Order: sequence, then structure tokens, then C-alpha cells
Amino acid sequence: MKKSDLIKLITSIVLCVSLGAVGGLVTVNEIPTWYASLNKPSFNPPNWLFGPVWTTLYFLMGVSAYLIWKQPVSKARNQALQLFILQFLFNFCWSFIFFGLHATGWALIEMIALWILILMTILHFAKHSKLAAWLLVPYISWVSFALLLNAAIWRLN
Repeated sequence: MKKSDLIKLITSIVLCVSLGAVGGLVTVNEIPTWYASLNKPSFNPPNWLFGPVWTTLYFLMGVSAYLIWKQPVSKARNQALQLFILQFLFNFCWSFIFFGLHATGWALIEMIALWILILMTILHFAKHSKLAAWLLVPYISWVSFALLLNAAIWRLN
């Protein structure tokens, strides 16, 4: 691996995991207080599971983004990376909407948009790297589950 590729890989992973952790900071104080007071569906996972799952997903997202970033510069590659950044922004904002604002309905709408953006990112990434696209499949799978969980919490509360 070239030194420049290694720097891109490390940068991609560190940025994704770090920005994900910032979003997670919003949840820390809300889980034992506000979130604990909500009615939740029977399929709600234990709170301790979210941190390791999201850390793994952010790591995979970083590797996926790196695989696209290292491709030759082109309009299509840049559009794929722009989509990735946009979906990441939506991902980042969800925690603030759901946990910060306690707006479960708005968070649900935002998550639907996030899911669509992730799918679009996967489709665009697949044009450049099948592996990059596949690395995002666990992410869209978890967001699909989280969308159902968000919908159930909104309905129950």
C-alpha cells in the first residue's frame, strides 16, 4: 500500500469514527433519563449494544469511503463521495433530532431520508468498487432496523 493510500485510509476511518462519536455524545446523558422513560417495543435491543454496533459501522463506512476516495478523480467518483458526505450529515443530525430535541417524529422522517441517501450511496459506490458498496450493507441493514425501532417508539409515545 502506498503511503498516500495509507493516509487516506486512516483519515477516512478516523473521521467516520470520530464524527460518529460526537453524535454519540448527545445520547450519553439522554439514555438513562429521557430515553429510559420512553415506551419501547419488545424488539428494543439493550442499550449497551448500540455503541459497539455503531463503532463497527463507522469503521466500515470509513473503509468504504477510502475505497472510493482512492479511485482516480472523476465527476462520478466525486458525486459518490458527495453522496457519502450528505448521508453522513443526515446520520450525524439524527442523534441531535432524536436525543437532543426529543423529536421522535421528525427523527423518523429524517431517518427515512437517511435510508434513501444510504441506498443511493451504495448504488453509486458500486460503480467504482463492489467491496465499497458491500461494506455499506451492514450499515443500511442496521439503519433499517433503527428506522423500525424509531417508528415504534414514535407510535408508542
